[in-house]
Amino acid sequence: MDANLRRQTLADTVRRSAARVPSRLGLACGATRWTYRELHAVCERLAAGLAARGVRRGDKVAVLARNSHGFVALRYALMRLGAVMAPINFMLQPDDVAFILNHSGARMLASDSGMTEVARKAASLAPQVSEFLWLPSEEESAPLEGMTNFHALVEAGGEPPGSGPESFDVAQIVYTSGTESRPKGVQLTHDAILWQYVSCMVDASISGDDVAVHALPLYHCAQLDVFLGPSIYAGGVNIVTAKPVPENIFRLVERERATSFFAPPTVWISMLRSPGFDAADLSSLRKGYYGASIMPVEVLREMAKRMPNVRLWNLYGQTEIAPLATMLGPDDQLRKPGSCGRPVLNVETRVVDDGMRDVKPGEVGEIVHRSPHLMTGYYKDEEKTEEAFRGGWFHSGDLATIDAEGFISVVDRKKDMIKTGGENVASREVEEAIYRLAGVSEVAVIGVPHPHWIEAVVAVVVPKAGAVLAEREVLEFAHAHLASFKAPKRVVFADALPKNPSGKILKRELREAHVGAFG
Repeated sequence: MDANLRRQTLADTVRRSAARVPSRLGLACGATRWTYRELHAVCERLAAGLAARGVRRGDKVAVLARNSHGFVALRYALMRLGAVMAPINFMLQPDDVAFILNHSGARMLASDSGMTEVARKAASLAPQVSEFLWLPSEEESAPLEGMTNFHALVEAGGEPPGSGPESFDVAQIVYTSGTESRPKGVQLTHDAILWQYVSCMVDASISGDDVAVHALPLYHCAQLDVFLGPSIYAGGVNIVTAKPVPENIFRLVERERATSFFAPPTVWISMLRSPGFDAADLSSLRKGYYGASIMPVEVLREMAKRMPNVRLWNLYGQTEIAPLATMLGPDDQLRKPGSCGRPVLNVETRVVDDGMRDVKPGEVGEIVHRSPHLMTGYYKDEEKTEEAFRGGWFHSGDLATIDAEGFISVVDRKKDMIKTGGENVASREVEEAIYRLAGVSEVAVIGVPHPHWIEAVVAVVVPKAGAVLAEREVLEFAHAHLASFKAPKRVVFADALPKNPSGKILKRELREAHVGAFG
């Protein structure tokens, strides 16, 4: 049987939407507006151009760029060829980017004009990177010298190779930090991501009737694969922007009559606090989504009052499950405040104790999953893969309770992950950076509640005997060695850190002690 008869890949979603709704606006970004027919044609021609440059099935291509039509077209062109995309957080330092380039083995690095300096510095530490691809941006920009031109590849025309990927091929490697200072590469196949799209469309009501604003970074799997990907699959209208600030969001919702928008609570809060909120025409907005952290109950009530036509969904998951796992729907926002809901269509979720027994309602256990969404494993790391899948379930590392109705509430994180402004920060990575500062004896990094960031990174530092340290000195050192979102918002000095008899630092006590640090 011809494999194409039953083929289902990410590239096929664009092709099928172009066949169903060819004249519908598929993608708008800045001055660029492509119908689905045009989007599909651009992706096909770009795939042909990349193939002419030697990109083949299984090749790794890294992307360090802000949101743009170029980013989206590249993603689907790579999927058409069966290449593997490795999206990179554009807030990382060059050393961190270089680690991902080397670990993934990427030989091509795509970036836009604004990220070229970081890209070149990182590539200087990754000798296997042999080619730079320039991507157009939301704002008008020009190709840079020494880079392969996105427009030239598209304009050259041609047909991509007839053969492409299979459903079980790896589509992307998404790097995510755990407690380790180095990120892990999560391998996600075409079929895993597509099964996740089905869950999104069913449980988060993503449909072809949506006009969605995509403002959060596409390097992050939430915006890329919970919202943009399912919307393209369904044939919805997609408005892409690199500026998730209130004034720009208001403008786009008004101009495009957008019906759908996703953002972490920090962005929703900034919109509510913006002087332009009351004057903005948000009457078209019908669906609001949030994730990455819990929305404060008072903010939920304020949103219900000031945006009465917007129905809200809380979506919870992680990169390893592509990433959606559970959902709290509109009818339960105030009935189950603080909950991340129940498992979505294609996910089985339990909360278990250390013996893999289901905990009783109200007891704390670890969230574990089974799902066709799941990764095939961590790239080049069999040990961590086996650990994550022990007992035949994927271990999330999140501690939670479950109630009698099956609603789950995350209460802590086994791996001390801090979620600040929608970004994950591994406390150990921050600690290791601060330990490099002369005069530091001990340091513990925690996340504490913050009115804007939801959680803020706080470092509790014990100076060495005789050493004199100032908060500003520690903050400046951290900013010099870490991405800005990872650096502490505040430094607290202490004579000692609380520990248990075995010497383990009791971070829960530190969180309780500093819970009111930001008012």
